[in-house]
Amino acid sequence: MRTCTIVSALHYPALHASHSGIWVSHDGVTRAVSRGEAIRLAADTPVILLNAALLGQRLGYADLSGLDLLELFAFLHPARFMVPTPKGLAAVTALDVPADDAEVAPFLLAAAERLLDVPTSDWRERDGAWTALQSLTRLRWAWAPPLAPRIAKPSSQERWLFTRLPEWGEAPPRPAPRTVTMPEGAVLDRLEELTGEGAEPRAGQQRFAAAASTAFTPRTMRDSPNLMLAEAGTGIGKTLGYLAPASLWAEAAGGAVWISTYTKALQRQLGAETRRVYTDESVRRTRVVTRKGRENYLCLLNLEDALQGGFAGRAAVLAQLVARWAAYSVDGDMVGGDLPGWLPTLFRRNGSTALTDRRGECVYAGCPHYRKCFIERAARASAEADLVIANHALVMVNAARGRETATRPTRYVFDEGHHLFDAADAMFGVALTGAETIELRRWIIGPEGTSRGRRRGLQARLSDLASYDEQGGAAVADIVAAAGALAADGWLGRLGEGAPFGPVEKLLAAVRGLTYARAEQPGDAGYALETELAEPTPELIEAAAPAAAALDALVRPMVALGKRLETVLADAPDWMDAPARARIEGAIASLGWRAETVAAWLALLSRIGGPADPAFVDWLAVDRAEGREYDIGLHRRWLDPTKPFAETVLKPAHGALVTSATLTAGGDWATAEARVGAAHLLRPADRFEVASPFDYANHAEVLIVTDVKRGDVAQLAGAYARLIEAAGGGTLGLFTAIRRLRAVHARVADRLAREGLPLHAQHVDPIDTGTLVDIFRDDPHASLLGTDALRDGVDVPGDSLRLVVMEGVPWPKPTVLHAARRLAGGGSAYDDRIVRARLAQAFGRLIRRQDDAGAFVLLSAAMPSRLLDAFPPGVPIRRVTLDEAAARVAERLSTRGAIGHGAPLPT
Repeated sequence: MRTCTIVSALHYPALHASHSGIWVSHDGVTRAVSRGEAIRLAADTPVILLNAALLGQRLGYADLSGLDLLELFAFLHPARFMVPTPKGLAAVTALDVPADDAEVAPFLLAAAERLLDVPTSDWRERDGAWTALQSLTRLRWAWAPPLAPRIAKPSSQERWLFTRLPEWGEAPPRPAPRTVTMPEGAVLDRLEELTGEGAEPRAGQQRFAAAASTAFTPRTMRDSPNLMLAEAGTGIGKTLGYLAPASLWAEAAGGAVWISTYTKALQRQLGAETRRVYTDESVRRTRVVTRKGRENYLCLLNLEDALQGGFAGRAAVLAQLVARWAAYSVDGDMVGGDLPGWLPTLFRRNGSTALTDRRGECVYAGCPHYRKCFIERAARASAEADLVIANHALVMVNAARGRETATRPTRYVFDEGHHLFDAADAMFGVALTGAETIELRRWIIGPEGTSRGRRRGLQARLSDLASYDEQGGAAVADIVAAAGALAADGWLGRLGEGAPFGPVEKLLAAVRGLTYARAEQPGDAGYALETELAEPTPELIEAAAPAAAALDALVRPMVALGKRLETVLADAPDWMDAPARARIEGAIASLGWRAETVAAWLALLSRIGGPADPAFVDWLAVDRAEGREYDIGLHRRWLDPTKPFAETVLKPAHGALVTSATLTAGGDWATAEARVGAAHLLRPADRFEVASPFDYANHAEVLIVTDVKRGDVAQLAGAYARLIEAAGGGTLGLFTAIRRLRAVHARVADRLAREGLPLHAQHVDPIDTGTLVDIFRDDPHASLLGTDALRDGVDVPGDSLRLVVMEGVPWPKPTVLHAARRLAGGGSAYDDRIVRARLAQAFGRLIRRQDDAGAFVLLSAAMPSRLLDAFPPGVPIRRVTLDEAAARVAERLSTRGAIGHGAPLPT
């Protein structure tokens, strides 16, 4: 037992649990407790804690709740971020970081007092706090009693969120961009402005900027953009290199440049870098806009419903905290924006997704908050911006569905260009599954049975049209009637019982039966099953015909309704004001892409019993998680998804830059061109290549461990533990299977914690991936385990990442889709290209700036020598035992003394 000098006026105990122990602090005394005692205390007494979801997992008590300091911070400082760790809490409260885990519990008490002192001082987020606290008090929020006496009632009534938010305004159409030519000297002058006075000129960056400007030269041929493929190694300074010509062209031509990325991390980084272009923040907010898909933004109508009783319990508390955030948010982005990523995870599954428009149920101008909608505001702001930071998926969705055609950009920059193939593959794929069909049914019919929520069916949304236009009303009725043939609530249970209802469910039952018959193998252990759509059984063929007839009966009135809506717009009846017009235009767009979806389903069904289309890969699948089925259906992907990408995005553009540090990784320029759609254009792409300036030979090495037995999880876990211990943390562990990641984490987390080495893990910790990376970045002694999302979506320069460990050679999963592409792409050579690219991307996490250094360890004796050229030229590559690898890592760290100060590695 230990005595502490900190005594809290709150009179609540504080609880902290880590992999190394559990502690409680109360009335100046801190003591270690058992798991059972901690659970009993938390169940009986309000306790102060940090991240209840994480502590609950560590205690094995999922219902753990209390006075979570993260919730308090979110209330007091909405739209601000803190790293959700004791160190992060110390940073925002200006307290000393606890020396060890045993000091955390009393520290939490001091941090609580410091946070609660904020309302008595200069508090910029005061407006709205008192009103929100009254609502939270009625919800019995744990922090309401200690907050109540500290937040005074304002002298005048506070405005509600929906009256505070600014309205967007309509603007006249933007003129088409002017035709301009930018001298190379002007581009380099702009680059010099962006890098800053006194910055050392980098020849590679200058060459890259000059090459990037090719994408902004006038187009000379229809359907043939000026396409520049640029591979620029890490450290070249790609971002400023393309921002120089992009910002210069936007100013000179009066047009917008869309900068598209694959990861949210790069979107955030780009947003920060644009401050160099527009140093005045008020100017930057109008000239730079970040765009994401609709499902990322807070829906104000959903929020209003939640605040007015649509949510209950903990979900209602979340709604109040989100409302606090919305009043101060820059753009209303709930995923990767200024809403802390850890906030929704504190409420587990209690409602965060219901606050966004994930089901396409937006009523557009029919919404009372339409003029203040975050989504609409972002769309209109991007029409006037110079630089629009988007993502590959949104760019493709807008192009494929004909969205915002009047403001479609003519110039693109595709950063992380090596991901264009994967993004196009997902975007242009077709899935006729139970989950997809029931979602369409709900959009058309609305709530059925005991369903709750504000969702309204198509008939309710277009009731005024039905009363005005007889043909339109009849089309709506036909659509609603035909939607009854789609999968309905409870479809999975009925399929499991062998009692499908309706033609679509009978089709899914036939798909399920054939998939199990052909795909299930001993040892599948409940994971997803799939089989190619070839030689269908008579049962599947017989089920396909009625399903196709039902879908045909659905798509015909959908197309007819779209035409009637267009006619109504053209005739413009007296009742059609601007909001009504906008609502009908929205309905036309929604109907259009849903009709296209149903048409694609019909094309897929025509394949059953018919000839295969060589442009596509078709298969059947039963999706399962831990033995539980959650979706069933037919799937179709393009054999080459860059073909529709080139047709819908590249050909209409005037110029595009596709860049990446690993654009040709795993292959050559021909491979790169095939992966980004250049092969489908008449005008050949220009190529540019510049190597990284980093001294990989002296600052990095590759160690291939030869004595860890493949498939032995105990050995694998032991190897990870020894290497992390040798490095003293700072390790990124990469896995190709979630199951092995969890098994390794379970075996080593406690062992490492006893050494003062925190271990975090994707798919284990109840924390979003972005926050996990923030935690990892913030602590050089921490390590992080993850899968594909961390292989090339992590930018952690400095000491926090000095060792990358991969569990084995990242061979592609042998799916039906992969088998078809492998056959078309050269067999084993196709696999080799994928592995080289993945290794290059993983190695690229290690060295992010000039003074970084570290080691890359591959736990695979079977690593083929032919794939070693995936690593940068000159990097030492050694095949060693685990003992030698651990000694090498430890020697390297101790020899350099302090990590990350540029000393070369020992030989």
